[in-house]
Amino acid sequence: MKLIIGLGNPGKPYEHTRHNIGFDVIDELANRWNAPLNQTKFNGMYATVHRPEGKVILLKPLTYMNLSGESVRPLMDYFDIEIEDIIVIYDDLDLETGKLRLRSKGSAGGHNGIKSLIQHLGTQEFNRIRVGVNRPPAGMKVADYVLSKFSKEDQPIVKDAIDKSCDAIETALTKPFLEVMNKFNGA
Repeated sequence: MKLIIGLGNPGKPYEHTRHNIGFDVIDELANRWNAPLNQTKFNGMYATVHRPEGKVILLKPLTYMNLSGESVRPLMDYFDIEIEDIIVIYDDLDLETGKLRLRSKGSAGGHNGIKSLIQHLGTQEFNRIRVGVNRPPAGMKVADYVLSKFSKEDQPIVKDAIDKSCDAIETALTKPFLEVMNKFNGA
């Protein structure tokens, strides 16, 4: 069984903001797979999808970003999901808008959602897809920037990044993550 986790914040004001790119990827996968996120438990919204490659859970933690691990760990324990069978999707300020960076381990790099996951999972070694959102313009606070929406010019780039993230996840259902990294890094 695979667990695909998109990080973000629940609620209308946060929809389609930079910080919620992980939620947007999960929503696109749910749409592609005709799998509405209609289950709520473990402080999250999720869908269980029966795919030819096996069972996949799509999860959007509803704990707010900084407490994401409080949703992920109990769900993993309940369904007996191993660390190597998860993929986490989240925003990255250090990448150009729309660029993807896939990794199988690493520090939180200042991302509070990843800090929470590392704390609750007890390891930095889990598969992740970082989606670039760029740095804020001079004088703008990081918190205000990540909670703002993408510009009209960036929207097609972001849509492409969401699609490529979904393609990478679908590839990861049948291929080793290292192969997926080699194919999609920098996309």
